[in-house]
Formats: sequence, structure tokens, C-alpha cells
Amino acid sequence: MEAFNELLSTVDGWLGWVLLFALLPLGLYFTVRTGVVQLRLLPEMFRVIKEPAGHDKDGNKNISPFRAFSISAASRVGTANIAGVALAISVGGPGALFWMWVTAIVGGATAFVESTLGQLYKVKDGAAFRGGPAYYIARGLKSPWLGSVFAVIVIVTYGIVFNTVQSNSIVDSLSTSFNMDTPGFGFKAIVGIVLGVAGLAIFLGGVQRISNVTAFIVPVMAVLYLFLGILVVITNLSAVPPMLALIVQQAFTMESVSGAAIGVIITQGIKRGLFSNEAGIGSVPNAAATSSASHPAKQGLVQALGVYFDTILVCTITGFIVLLSNPEYDEAVGAQLTQTALAAQLGQWAVHFLTIAIFFFAFSSIIGNYYYGESNLEFITKSKGAMLAYRIVVMASVFIGAVVALDTVWTAANIFMSIMAVINLVAVVILSEKAFTVLRHYMQQRRSGEEPIFHQKDFPEFEGVTAWDGTDEVTTKEFWERQRQKKADKKKS
Repeated sequence: MEAFNELLSTVDGWLGWVLLFALLPLGLYFTVRTGVVQLRLLPEMFRVIKEPAGHDKDGNKNISPFRAFSISAASRVGTANIAGVALAISVGGPGALFWMWVTAIVGGATAFVESTLGQLYKVKDGAAFRGGPAYYIARGLKSPWLGSVFAVIVIVTYGIVFNTVQSNSIVDSLSTSFNMDTPGFGFKAIVGIVLGVAGLAIFLGGVQRISNVTAFIVPVMAVLYLFLGILVVITNLSAVPPMLALIVQQAFTMESVSGAAIGVIITQGIKRGLFSNEAGIGSVPNAAATSSASHPAKQGLVQALGVYFDTILVCTITGFIVLLSNPEYDEAVGAQLTQTALAAQLGQWAVHFLTIAIFFFAFSSIIGNYYYGESNLEFITKSKGAMLAYRIVVMASVFIGAVVALDTVWTAANIFMSIMAVINLVAVVILSEKAFTVLRHYMQQRRSGEEPIFHQKDFPEFEGVTAWDGTDEVTTKEFWERQRQKKADKKKS
């Protein structure tokens, strides 16, 4: 068994390097081809994310841009933003944070392209939409079998395995707050049952309920964690300028204060940035496809903003908390380093406060991860029995993760995620010209002072695009005009 674990770790490490040298160059390529869309259209991202949801022809309210953003943020903003960032700093030193920022900026372009494709190739699913890489692989690349392979990997990796890790993290954080060195099976089982039942209650409501819950949890957890970070910064205000200078200096120093060489500093920062915001991995387009935007580029812009939310905001808060506490890099790593820093700065109460934040991070990730699996299961089959079985398996996974440590499964999941990313990147590169065309179409309308609207009839060369014929959706403006007309007619009668 030990030999098998070593093999998995070796493969995981090798695939990690493959992704590192694939995601960054492609991000730079997309940055150039889109004209640095992730920075140039930053004000537009904030404009678009505030748009209300439209309605379909039957009056059903669709998923708003913000709710689609919340689903993706719920999945990618997890415990890794606390433990992973602290680990990167403990290994690579303060300079690792600088390279996280660089990676986020570059990854914004990748997020734009893949999420735009997710919107372009989405399909109608009752009163909502669904889509993602499995859909644009099947429809855009005309390769349904590869789309099915991708879908299975997402179902297993996100829907099942990653959720065991999140419930395990919740148990660990709660046991720390309750001063339990080794929490008993009973405590773990209770936590696992509560998480599983609470999750199922949300799952049964479909994407509408999932988006409602994440639209509440994501802002709450962001505000809670931001509050902690601001408190630490305020209590160490004079140390902030030297800290920022140290981050930049150590990013280019041959050896950091932690003893890491510049290669380690750069790779630690880039890896954490890439795997935290998930740009290019192929998970976020599943959430991007749910929105009923008037133009595919809108959700591309919203999800590019999501990269900044994850890395520039949440990861940076963790970095500041750690660095402003003058950490001893060889004494604590991961979440323990963050907890030690908070306790030193704000007192023991902050550890309990962090437990609440971790709970929100992890539970929202369970919800977001579940939806990714659900969307991809529906790509393979629309069987209600299969969906019921999937929900039961997810509940079981959440429970198992709460009561058992699954290090081997976590490593295997990383391997599956890397394979998933490679498949997605191949598809995104091949289909990227369509995303560039969609962006040009969007900008032409914006420069003319129009609200961008996309119709597939204007792009007959886009085979496999079916959700943009304009017959099923009603824009928000049209819907409210109809509502006002109904009220006016009622008053007259």
C-alpha cells in the first residue's frame, strides 16, 4: 500500500508540473489575443455582475449573473484558500504571494475564454440552463465520447471526492475550537450527518435553490474573512508598507527569508494561484452556463472577476494575516500557520471566528461541487433514478469525509483533476477563436452605445450552438415592460 501511495504522489507531482507549464503560457496567449480583457474591461465586469435575472417565455426567473458567480465562487473558494496559501508562504516565503497575484491576472483571460464558451454552448434545462466543458467538447469539437469522459471525471472528482475533503476540514476546524486533539467517532458522525442532510435539502431544490443559498453564503463568508483580515491590518498598520516591500523584494530574490530558492518561490505562488482560482481547470464553465445573460461574453467577464475575488481578495487576506504575524516558517504550515497568526494577533477568540469562516467556505464548496457533478450527470443521462443515486452517494461521501481521513483519495482526486484540466485546455485552445469572435461582437455593440445581444443566426458558422435563437428568453427590460402593461390594463378594466 505504501508503494501505491508513493506512485500516486509521483504521478500527482508530475501532472502538477505539466499543468504549471501549460496553464501559464496559455493564459498569456489568451491575454494577448483578447487585448488584456481581464484588465481592460474590469469596470465592465462590475457593471455586468449587477444585472438582474431575465425571464423565459413562461415567466420563470432565470439565474442572474451574480448567482452564477456565486455558484462558481462557492466551489473554488474553499479551505485551500486558508491552508493552501499559508503552506505556499511557509515553503516559498513572502514572495510566493506576489506570484499568486501575477497568476490571477494572467488566469483572468483563461477564465474569460472558457466561461464564454460555457455560455455559448449551453443548453436549455427546464426553466434554467446548464453547460460546461462536456457540452462544448461534444457540440463544438463534435466529440460526444470525450465529453462523456470529461463528465465522468467531474462527477467523481468534484461531486464525490472533493466533498469528502471539505467535510473533513469542517470536522478538523470544529475540533480545534472545542480543544479536541482526537475527536471521537460520535462527534464526527453527528457533524457528517448534519452536513449530509443539510446538503440534501439544498440539492433537492435544483440549481435555483443552489444559487439562492450560494448567493447568501458567499457574501457572508467573504465579509467574515475580510473582517478578520482588516482587523489584523489595522492592528499592524505601520508594518503594512514594509510587508508589501518584502513581498515584492522576495519575489525576485535568489533566496527568500524561508530559505527557498527563487524557483521554489515562483512555483509555489503560481501553483497556489492556478489551483485556487481554477482558471483553465474546466470546473467554472459549469457554473457560468447557468446564467441567462443576453450575450455569452457577459458571463466570461463575470467569471474573470471571480478569479480576482478568489486570489486577489481571499488569498491575499490569508497572506496578510500570516505575514503580519512575523511567522517562523519552519514551525507551522498550512491552516495551523494561519490559526497561530490569528491567535497571536487577535487572541484566542479569532480561532473560533476562523472556524466559522472555514465552515462557510467548506459547506459552500460542498454545494458548488455537487452542482458541477449534477450538471455533468445530466449530460450523460436524464434518468431520475441516476440523479437520486448520485445524491445519495454525495451524502455518503460527505459523511465518510467527516469520519475518516482519506489522504490517498485526495491525491487520486488531484490526478483526476489534472487529467480533466488537460482535456479542457485542449478543447479551449481549439475553440478559442469563437470566444475571440464573441468578444469582438460584444465590443462592437458596446462602442455603439448598445446593450450587447447575441443571436446565433448572426453566426451560422457556430455549429452546435442552440440556446441563442432568441425565441425562448425574454430580456429583463421586456419582462418588466410587460408587467407594467398588465398593471395598466388591469387598472383600466
